[in-house]
Amino acid sequence: MAADRSARIKRRLVAVTVTVLVVALAAGAGIQWFRPLPQPSIEGLTTPIRLVGNAPVLPWPSSGEAAVTVEGVGGLGQVRASRPVPVAGLASVLTAYVVLRDHPLASGAVGPSIPVPPATVAAYQAGRALGESEVAVVAGESLTELQALEGLLVDSGNDIATLLADWDAGSIGAFVAKMNLAASDLRLGSTHITDPSGLDAATTSTPADLIRLGEAAMSVPALRQIVEMGQATLPQAGLVYNLDFDLGLDGIVGIETGSDAAASGCYLFAAQRSIGGTDATVIGVVLGQTGPSGPNNAAVDAGDALVRASGSALGVHTVIPAGGVVGRLAAPWGASTPVTASAEVTVLGWPGLSVPASVHLDALAAPLPAGTAVGVLRVRQGRRVTHVVLRTSNPLSGPSAWWRLTR
Repeated sequence: MAADRSARIKRRLVAVTVTVLVVALAAGAGIQWFRPLPQPSIEGLTTPIRLVGNAPVLPWPSSGEAAVTVEGVGGLGQVRASRPVPVAGLASVLTAYVVLRDHPLASGAVGPSIPVPPATVAAYQAGRALGESEVAVVAGESLTELQALEGLLVDSGNDIATLLADWDAGSIGAFVAKMNLAASDLRLGSTHITDPSGLDAATTSTPADLIRLGEAAMSVPALRQIVEMGQATLPQAGLVYNLDFDLGLDGIVGIETGSDAAASGCYLFAAQRSIGGTDATVIGVVLGQTGPSGPNNAAVDAGDALVRASGSALGVHTVIPAGGVVGRLAAPWGASTPVTASAEVTVLGWPGLSVPASVHLDALAAPLPAGTAVGVLRVRQGRRVTHVVLRTSNPLSGPSAWWRLTR
């Protein structure tokens, strides 16, 4: 009897154990089956996208520093451009930027009246005696903000730089502090300002910083309007001419020239080009230029040569044709299908340029038929962003029952 009872207990235990195992396996299988499937991913897309060919060779000046960039696209190159050097009158661009940040000018406005104090008259007389670039002023007169900025940027007046600094901040020292703070805000990490005109050789910068400054300056409509002026009429000086004699040529729209014994010839330039129906802004700088025609002319000539060569190097490139394969949509269970672009992808650039690109996939539930929109390819160049829908070129099968249960 005891043996029979023990056998019955063992049989019951085995039955319970088998039942528990069957229930557990069924529950596990159910969990596995109904677990969300992992998302497919894009494979084979190389980012950034590199334009085929060798980078262009630009006519860099044989001495001094230089750099060129295409706004929103990238840098075309630089030479001897890592060490901060004196920048002469290019500092006045930052002066104007700070003044217009503190005292914005609407389109067509002339701004408030600025009295000319005796200190500015004295600065004009002293600078003129030394042969420096000054704008004629007399005691008791007033200039509008617009006239003062024209005297600063068109006629490169050192005395006008001090006038604007005193008017804006109450003293030269306080304004210089503002300039250095603005330089920090603009990420001009290699720029050091000691005076508002750049006459002090301790006011230094690098081509990379000056290009960033040029981009910021050209984003201010009033500042851009002034640097595009070939001439201006001022109360005492009369008609004055911009020393950027290439304004209006080769698409050049500014920005500023400067020269002195410490800096030699300097030129921060911007040029507008239309490339295949796409607008491009070339911004560059040359520093430390000398030549038989004088430092200012040497700097402008060197800058213009870079503008022309940059325009020739630029083109609109098709990086992905409509229907072109971008990569493969690959699922963890081994299924895959080519993914194609629904439209042509073009970029502005030059051979050798790397263009940022990224893919944003939708939430996908396999299986997927051919032609399914699975996400978007985004190609970014500054403010220009191209969005192209990606589609499967073949069906993407779902996972097998065995894969779902054993994953």
